[in-house]
Amino acid sequence: MKKRRITSRKPTSRKKNSFWKSKISHYILGGFCFLLLFGIGFHYRNGLLYYLGFKSDKILESKESKRISDVRNYSVLSTYDDKVVGIDVSQYQGKIDWKSVRLVENNFPIRFAFIRATVGKDKVDCEFETNWKSSKATLIRGAYHYYRPNENSLEQANNFIKNVKLRKGDLPPVLDIEAMPKNQPIDSLKAGLKRWLEKVDAHYQVKPIIYTNEKFYEAFLKEDFSNYQFWIANYNFFVETLQDDWLIWQFTEKATVSGIDGNVDVNIYNGSPKMLQYLTLN
Repeated sequence: MKKRRITSRKPTSRKKNSFWKSKISHYILGGFCFLLLFGIGFHYRNGLLYYLGFKSDKILESKESKRISDVRNYSVLSTYDDKVVGIDVSQYQGKIDWKSVRLVENNFPIRFAFIRATVGKDKVDCEFETNWKSSKATLIRGAYHYYRPNENSLEQANNFIKNVKLRKGDLPPVLDIEAMPKNQPIDSLKAGLKRWLEKVDAHYQVKPIIYTNEKFYEAFLKEDFSNYQFWIANYNFFVETLQDDWLIWQFTEKATVSGIDGNVDVNIYNGSPKMLQYLTLN
């Protein structure tokens, strides 16, 4: 006689527990995402309202809807409405109607402009002469040089000096350094930068400003060039604080400016309009 095989059922409690744990984790994750989005929306509420039309008469068409960066632009500019707003331009902005260059995001007054003058040892920005002359009537102007790390520093300084005639009321010259050298150590780059700065300082009798991005500044320039003032670029969406050691903060490269087609870099000077006047050449 065959014995009946007795099979025992495995308990289903583990399956049920894992099912409910999975369900709960999904709810928690969903709740976290909702709170995160709600927090971001609340933080940028003024910018969102502005661009949805509650603070403006402009009608937004879907094909011309503002980017999320525009909301941040409005938020940052609103936070620092006691500071001074400026732009920087080059030939890449094309022909600029300087008489119309008045506002950023149709709301915030522009008071200064930095204009690219030269690049490396021999290039002159093809729009520099026009931009330099035309901006003088409406804004405090300044000129900058884009530094090529693999070219002779004194030749680059001479290129800038030859093409830029600074006058009373202009901003100090600016050295724009963003690229790493290809065939030289970082110490050689620093030596070249110092030669450029000293040559330009001696010519104009004013200490230049250094422009760079925040990472380059922290890694290579902050300690060795501590006696210079810095203009720092940081476009990070979640960065909204103007640091004390930044003379100027370039917080976006995607702003809308009256009189200019396409995107424009926008900057906040870390001071009042009166302090900006003190910065200019006497």
